[in-house]
Amino acid sequence: MKLVISGASGFVGQNLSAYLSSFSFLIEAISLRNSNWKDVLNGDAVIHLAGKAHDTKNTSDASEYFRVNTDITKELFDVFLESNVEDFIYFSSVKAVADDVSGILYEDILPNPKTPYGQSKLKAEEYILSKEIPEGKRVFIIRPCMIHGPGNKGNLNLLYNVVKKRIPYPLAAFENQRSFLGIDNLNFMVREILENKEIPSGVYNFADDEVLSTNQLVEIISSVSNKKNLSVSIPKFVINGMAKIGDLIKLPLNSETIQKLTENYRVSNQKIKDVIGIDKLPYTAKEGLEKTIKSFIIK
Repeated sequence: MKLVISGASGFVGQNLSAYLSSFSFLIEAISLRNSNWKDVLNGDAVIHLAGKAHDTKNTSDASEYFRVNTDITKELFDVFLESNVEDFIYFSSVKAVADDVSGILYEDILPNPKTPYGQSKLKAEEYILSKEIPEGKRVFIIRPCMIHGPGNKGNLNLLYNVVKKRIPYPLAAFENQRSFLGIDNLNFMVREILENKEIPSGVYNFADDEVLSTNQLVEIISSVSNKKNLSVSIPKFVINGMAKIGDLIKLPLNSETIQKLTENYRVSNQKIKDVIGIDKLPYTAKEGLEKTIKSFIIK
């Protein structure tokens, strides 16, 4: 089976390409920075990973998100519809529909993204869903939660450095539940979609089976790193007061940082497991995180 992958040089793209290649898939990486890709869009499936990632420092121009995440996706999808390619897999994000989750995030939630990143992803989703899909083609919109794995340089790496440098984690008084997505589980679900032609088109959340608190995450990092867990339970009112000061004088410990580390964000993966026909994914959330943390230590 031949696959055309955009964004193949990114973290997910590199891991997914290597994984699928090991199962004898033929991979053709394309760049969407010029129009040459239109001449080589042929194969069995397109996996669209390329996009502008969320800028946590909020320095990016909003229009750039819509140019890259919305307009280019529209263009690629239109070419797909006119091609002989059968499957289109678009990697959107849970942030396309919800920045905050009070309960559990399911695919049928009413979208309410608050950032240009999420809004640009949602606009691309809406365009894809507005089109009539020709007979014989399948279209998948994938909404992954926070992806991690060897080679990842995101928030997990920052938390790992806190533990590594023996800096006490000060937010142990906060209890939360978050969903994560290990790269190995992501790879498995994509391969199942590609190989099982009975899986219908649709919108699917991608997440590990279990949810973990940030406190559990710090414990996992400490255990894998062979470091003592130095977490401390500073009273919440003290932390919130410090955060307000951080907002005023631009300190790393501010309200946004506190929210990201302590918020709940639970994502259901039941829909994708039901269509695959499994009860559990191959790797637990803990196993995936341990593998990621070990990769930081090896560096």
